[in-house]
Amino acid sequence: MNPEVFIFDKAKEAVEVLYGVKADEKLIQTQATRKEFEGDITLVAFPLLKISRQAPEATATQIGGYLKEHNPQIESFNVVKGFLNIKFSERFWVEIFNDILKDKSFGQFSPTGKTVMVEYSSPNTNKPLHLGHIRNILLGSSVSRLLEANGHKVIKVNLVNDRGIHICKSMLAWKKEGNGETPESSGMKGDHLVGKYYVAFSNELKKETAQIAKEENISAEEAEKKAPALNEAREMLVKWEQGDKETVDLWKTMNSWVYDGFDITYKRLGISFDRTYYESQTYLLGKSLVQKGLEAGIFERHEDGSVWCNLENDGLDRKLLLRGDGTSVYITQDLGTANQRFEEYKLDKHIYVVGNEQNYHFQVLKLILKKLGFAWADSIYHLSYGMVELPDGKMKSREGTVVDADDLMDRMFNTAKETSLELGKLSGMSEGEQNELFEMIGLGALKYFIIKVDPKKTMLFDPKESIDFNGNTGPFIQYTHARIKSILRKAAQEGVLSRALEPESLPEGALLPKEVEILKLLNNYPVVVREAGDAFSPAMIANYVYDLAKEFNQYYHDTSILKESNAALKSNRLALLELIASVLVKASTILGITLPERM
Repeated sequence: MNPEVFIFDKAKEAVEVLYGVKADEKLIQTQATRKEFEGDITLVAFPLLKISRQAPEATATQIGGYLKEHNPQIESFNVVKGFLNIKFSERFWVEIFNDILKDKSFGQFSPTGKTVMVEYSSPNTNKPLHLGHIRNILLGSSVSRLLEANGHKVIKVNLVNDRGIHICKSMLAWKKEGNGETPESSGMKGDHLVGKYYVAFSNELKKETAQIAKEENISAEEAEKKAPALNEAREMLVKWEQGDKETVDLWKTMNSWVYDGFDITYKRLGISFDRTYYESQTYLLGKSLVQKGLEAGIFERHEDGSVWCNLENDGLDRKLLLRGDGTSVYITQDLGTANQRFEEYKLDKHIYVVGNEQNYHFQVLKLILKKLGFAWADSIYHLSYGMVELPDGKMKSREGTVVDADDLMDRMFNTAKETSLELGKLSGMSEGEQNELFEMIGLGALKYFIIKVDPKKTMLFDPKESIDFNGNTGPFIQYTHARIKSILRKAAQEGVLSRALEPESLPEGALLPKEVEILKLLNNYPVVVREAGDAFSPAMIANYVYDLAKEFNQYYHDTSILKESNAALKSNRLALLELIASVLVKASTILGITLPERM
């Protein structure tokens, strides 16, 4: 039951009875009661004055009196000028409680019939997934679940960047220095092995660049262009594009190592995709669109054969679409894949989860698609997010200073283990159960700490801070759920049933003020899901679940539950705990976090 809808309906009825006029719905205006006044919701009387033909205070008083007399759900009201502040009775909140308990799909909206595609991860096949990828992956997957909770059909896709000069760098280093090393012979995950050679190439390139810069007294940027290693990598890229068998076979082999490694990481993070695209298969898709744009006079060809789109009249720059040799660039591919996806899936929206360094790219992409006449161009949305930094600064993959996703997850596991063992509450759990719990806590800490930050903000990730059991963290929420489950297990052992009070027969003092506050928060969960979905912000869900956990812990600290002497109140409180646990699970599932039964 929505409090605003309830008052809206009852106020319409009051106006019709009191003044004999059916009020225009636009005249019934409600808002949250200001904190300095008593009340749960406020009806604004001013728009109704032309109907009542009375002063604001008199109008508000008459409507308030009618509402209180005819609705047991309203306990009292007060009037401040033309504002009618209404306080709901215990019966109203008990009715809310019962309604939520009966709603098995609480917080899950009905199907909208809309299809949304979310693209995220988009790794390169020359290195392992790292902390930066983790923010992308966790944001993309949680947004996908959030949109599903809003009733949309969601298609989760991954575009793997498996071609280009960066891939050739790893291949060239392995070919020169690898001596046939494989994931099996080295005992390394395939993505880590390939990443090792990417760093090796970068180190060699750095040496050559420094030497050339010194000998020729030129800048490092100019020197790098002359470096033999880089020229060899370019030559290998040309061979790949020409279909040279030896080069293509090596490319396939090393990419397969990386994919196997990625799959392990994705599985551990609980990530899956409905479809994976590969740049090597899609980079030519946009060429036909470029030709279409040329024929329509939207694009222009320069003397060197390159094709450009002039966006200067739109406040942007000229954008290269095809090189002089006819090869495509990154945006060419994006034009083609966007067209392919909208034609194939009839999308209502396409969300690209990509870092904020690509803001301009997506602005250009959308504009060019509009110029090509695609009505769905406005359905493209760039979910831009800030970078992740560590306490000791930014990461650099070329220098091997990134935090690998696998290493980070291991670190989170070990930190969770150390913290849990210090608390000493694992008696009776087998080693396997303990390790499962450590993994759950470690990944819960990682996911929550990443997701709770507004996507647009650059964030500082501190593993130690993320695993605090008492702060705004994943483990705090997990521990809250485990605490509730422990109370419910004890109640079951004592044979105490959980049962909500009946609205028609409430004992005196049926609900404590804190219980009313919790019910307000619980009742607002669908509203938060809707607002978070509209904003593509799972951070709003994270903030909600923390508020709910915090409210419960304050309630638990101040309230007797199993020792309550009134059987009806005890059963009601247990039912409230079950509902809190249920909503904690629903919200945490959107975030991709598992809540343990014991901690």
